Amino acid sequence: MPRRAAHLRFLRSRPFAVFLLVAPLVLMAGTAEAQGRPPGAGGPAQVGVVEVTLQDVPYVRTLPGRAVAYEDAAIRPRVSGAVEEILYDAGARVAVGDPLFRIEDATYRAAVSSAEAAVASAEAAASVADATAQRYRNLQGNVVTSADLQSAEASAASARATLTSARAALSVAQLDLERTVIRSPISGIAGTTDVTVGTLVTANQATALATVTRLDPIYVDVSDSSAGMLRIRRMINRGELTLGESVGLQLLLETGEGYDRQGEMVTMGNAVSASTGTVDFRIRFDNPDRLILPGQFLRVNVTLGTRRAFLVPQRATSRGSDGALTAWVARDGKAVQTTLTEAGTWGNAWVVSAGLEDGDTLIVDGLTGLVAGRDVAPLPVEIDAAGVVRDLPAATNGAAPAAAAGH
Repeated sequence: MPRRAAHLRFLRSRPFAVFLLVAPLVLMAGTAEAQGRPPGAGGPAQVGVVEVTLQDVPYVRTLPGRAVAYEDAAIRPRVSGAVEEILYDAGARVAVGDPLFRIEDATYRAAVSSAEAAVASAEAAASVADATAQRYRNLQGNVVTSADLQSAEASAASARATLTSARAALSVAQLDLERTVIRSPISGIAGTTDVTVGTLVTANQATALATVTRLDPIYVDVSDSSAGMLRIRRMINRGELTLGESVGLQLLLETGEGYDRQGEMVTMGNAVSASTGTVDFRIRFDNPDRLILPGQFLRVNVTLGTRRAFLVPQRATSRGSDGALTAWVARDGKAVQTTLTEAGTWGNAWVVSAGLEDGDTLIVDGLTGLVAGRDVAPLPVEIDAAGVVRDLPAATNGAAPAAAAGH
């Protein structure tokens, strides 16, 4: 009982009662302060920044295109007969005049021999007729009448005409004989064939024996919407786009990598397709390594000129739920979020036409946890060609690479 009485006297003591009343209030105040203070509010957050300025940014339109052979020759027989020999390997390079197929020529050789005999006979007949006509001319007025002379001269003219016809027939027979060897009309790559030795082919048949394709150079046909071209004209009229001295044409391969040879505009469309609403263009590219093949679907970056805009690293931006592109800038020591108006891309950066001010300090590192109005301590950094922060502030050296982008 004495110990219990002492314990009750301790609980009723004034200092302990005050402690019980004040302690919860202190704890509640501390909790409220912790909840109301933003993370890191103990001091300004160190952030990596770069200065953005208005600059001349290339204006590039990326257009879809399709590769088309520079030359494409369908090989068809000019005479009829059975295929005697195939004289090329599929996929091999051939030059103009190289033999591709041989057709049995025995019949055509016989036709040439017959035509040669006909020419010889006609030459002999023409010679006799000319001699007779000349003799009659010499004897005219003595034993040869005018009627006889006219008849002799007519016979000579007929013999000469027969000789001309025989010679023409010989030329045709010789030409048909030459055509039994089917030659390539262009230089290029010879394709596969569906015929075999012994296949009977006919002159000028609908089905080609093979195709020879010239791949160097090669065409790429691209198209642009009429609406897009109208926007370009308006940009030029408003002074927003300065045309270059020439149009840059860079091909993008199917892998997405850039082709190392510049293109040359061959034809520019002058009409809008009624079915697609586009205007077609044809561009020529050198293709010595045959990296581009007919039928490939490609893209072409068409650089028309330059426009004044900002370049904002893509890793320093994010998109809101509404799809708007945003970034953070440091203004007066505070973090400010701004909405950007994008106008395409250039390398690893967004081309931004509005939402920034010339000389703005763009936050590119330390983005995680930023809130509007947060005190920040900007530290200049550098960004490499891939858009990655490499020269990090000392306070963030050793941080995970993902933190550099912020998201």
